[in-house]
Amino acid sequence: MAFNRYSLGECSVIGRIAEGVGGLSRGSMRIIIIGGGLAGLAAAVALTERGVKCVVLESRPRLGGRASSFLDPTSGSYIDNCQHVSLGCCTNFRHFCETTGLAEFFCIEKTLYFVGPSGKIDPFSASALPAPLHLAGAFARLSYLSWQDKLSLGMGLRSLAKGIRPEERGLPFSEWLKRHNQSTNTINRFWHVVLVSALSETLDRIDVEHARKVFVDTFLAHRDGWLVEIPSVPLEDLYGGRLTDWLTSRGSEIRMQSTAETLNLLDDGVKSALLSSGESVEGDEFIMAAPFNRVLSLLPASLASHPSLAGVSQLQAAPISSLHLWFDRSITDLPHAVLVDRLCQWVFNRTALAKRSETESAAANPEAGYYYQIVISASRELAGQSKESILAQVISELTSVWPITADAKLLHSRQVTEHRAVFSPVPGVDTLRPTQQSPVPNLQLAGDWTQTGWPATMEGAVRSGYLAAANVLKRLGRPEPVVRPDLPVAPMSRLLMGIKR
Repeated sequence: MAFNRYSLGECSVIGRIAEGVGGLSRGSMRIIIIGGGLAGLAAAVALTERGVKCVVLESRPRLGGRASSFLDPTSGSYIDNCQHVSLGCCTNFRHFCETTGLAEFFCIEKTLYFVGPSGKIDPFSASALPAPLHLAGAFARLSYLSWQDKLSLGMGLRSLAKGIRPEERGLPFSEWLKRHNQSTNTINRFWHVVLVSALSETLDRIDVEHARKVFVDTFLAHRDGWLVEIPSVPLEDLYGGRLTDWLTSRGSEIRMQSTAETLNLLDDGVKSALLSSGESVEGDEFIMAAPFNRVLSLLPASLASHPSLAGVSQLQAAPISSLHLWFDRSITDLPHAVLVDRLCQWVFNRTALAKRSETESAAANPEAGYYYQIVISASRELAGQSKESILAQVISELTSVWPITADAKLLHSRQVTEHRAVFSPVPGVDTLRPTQQSPVPNLQLAGDWTQTGWPATMEGAVRSGYLAAANVLKRLGRPEPVVRPDLPVAPMSRLLMGIKR
């Protein structure tokens, strides 16, 4: 069976779509989205916004995929499986939130707090200067880097901004740093701190192009790219409540605990999705928005073995661990902190963040105590350690920064590890990522693991959903751009850094 070509005479599904474009209303089309993570939800939002109703099939009892929450019975709080944040450079995720009314539940942090090895807290914020000079003062004030380190760092950022030389393409970022004479101190206290948090991988397992994407878009291209946006409510409140209401009030349908087992093909097109319940869900267009480790098992063998999908089975995953801690008192009033040269990488003050929201949130349960979430990305090193050992290390590090922790009573703790939190941006990974258009004409792929131009982030997931939706619209005879443009490169960033899109 050929998947790389089709004709209206050969494909009954495409024939029905052609009829729909000519004679049926767009509301008559049945768009099936398999997977209720961010990619699937983004595709549903883009299509629903344009009057194309969708049916979202989600295998779990909650939406959001890896960006979801669950109820912790001890604390009575909904806790996120992992703390998710966005950045100012994430234009499509921002558009997704603004479209659905979720943007108001994100706190924009205009100051970050870096805690050096000595425990000194360095506020990090932008000046009034244009990019790329807006953060020069913030970098200069980092107390845990010497002036020699800062000079080396500046030269490294400028080299990265100019672009990757042909002979450097495909290198692990650790090797690129060595070639550009970055000191051990700079690597451990800057490059590692930023990239492990952003990509959840160690520097030897990050493609240099992915590293460049993070630093250029975040720090150098536009003055708003670095701004961190943190949800003030549990993710369940966003995707399980408000987003569900937004979609269903506009005619789309969400079916929870509807597990797709496989797709049925007919005449070179997808005819239906077979559920584990035995039900067959028919549709005209399909978007497969499952995680990369499941997607091939959901496809018929004849399609799963297609050469264009061969790289999917070679994608690797990276873990992220979170420790959720409830104390009987506040250990810090800071909304968050970035810990340098420690096991803990980020500390989020969920109680303080929840208080910024005007809505009541289970994250701010006063009887549960003061709630903090600690994030450890690329957490492979925790494998084999007991929960008690990990907790002891975390408490020790918190105490070294905020001594009041030693006097605080730990009321409750919970450790969560998302073993497949992101795909690993290993060197050459982009050659393994498929496009949204599958070999079957009426089947799109969506997920941060598809070709988006972005690493594994919420922005990448939303972009993939938007790209898949744009393909569907084109096939319905309504071609229009859905993906939002990147933030523009500041004129001085072009001049001083040589940054080009």
